[in-house]
Amino acid sequence: MKKNEKLLQKIFECLADAGRKPQLFEPGEQLFWNDPHISKSMLDAHLNPNTDGASRRAGSIEKTINHLVSTSVIKQDDKVIDLGCGPGLYSSRLCMHGINVTGIDISQRSINYAQKKAEELGLSIDYICRGFLDIDYDGVFDCVLQIYGELCTFSDEARNRLLGIIHRALKDEGRFIFDVSTRNLRMREGATNNWHFSDGGFWRPNRHVVLEQGFDYPEHDAWLNQYTVIAEDGEIKTYRLWFHDYSLSTISQVLNSNGFEMEYVWSALDGAEYKAGSDWIAVAAKKL
Repeated sequence: MKKNEKLLQKIFECLADAGRKPQLFEPGEQLFWNDPHISKSMLDAHLNPNTDGASRRAGSIEKTINHLVSTSVIKQDDKVIDLGCGPGLYSSRLCMHGINVTGIDISQRSINYAQKKAEELGLSIDYICRGFLDIDYDGVFDCVLQIYGELCTFSDEARNRLLGIIHRALKDEGRFIFDVSTRNLRMREGATNNWHFSDGGFWRPNRHVVLEQGFDYPEHDAWLNQYTVIAEDGEIKTYRLWFHDYSLSTISQVLNSNGFEMEYVWSALDGAEYKAGSDWIAVAAKKL
């Protein structure tokens, strides 16, 4: 009985704490990308051809690669580092166009899949399991690619540190190619307060309850999607996915402050013309 009382108290305290608005970029559960179950769910989401959950759909990826290569934003024989390569959906296509690719991702499961797929296809791609802030290259790459809003997940301090690492990794006048989400997307897609029960799903293989909450930080153009997972065995974990959105003006200022200059701007990396009010801003920036 005492054990059940302690569990109920723990759950109650968790529910009470869930309503607290976290400090800006306050971390949640650290084990996410390499959690044994969640990493499998993430890989499945990357490979799902019917959603844009973890990666964009195959048609969109094809358009992006074709645009970047056909317009010589990325040239044949360029050395490219794909930051956040996941299971290699962009890296493999770049390699097929004669690009020399290094793929970096924090998920060992995704890297294992990418390596296996490259071997099956006879592609020579250097895949490395490593965090973005742990890479160390000096003037090696013609382009650094970071797609699907990865830059938005960093605090200002961590973002500037990452931009310094990218700047150093690039050759003179090398290009940083990326996209960022805007406030328009966040107001349309930000998580709302909700909860659901599952017999087994994305977060856990067995029965669990998920509390979903969205916290807005408008003065910082930031948003938090928070997921508190209560498992059947009493385990409680809180996962926080942070997003820092940008406007054309703010991302331009950030790039200029970190040694880059905007060269091309689109509404998407597939070459869609930039329009004010779009959900995304896609950029090719030159190292100064």
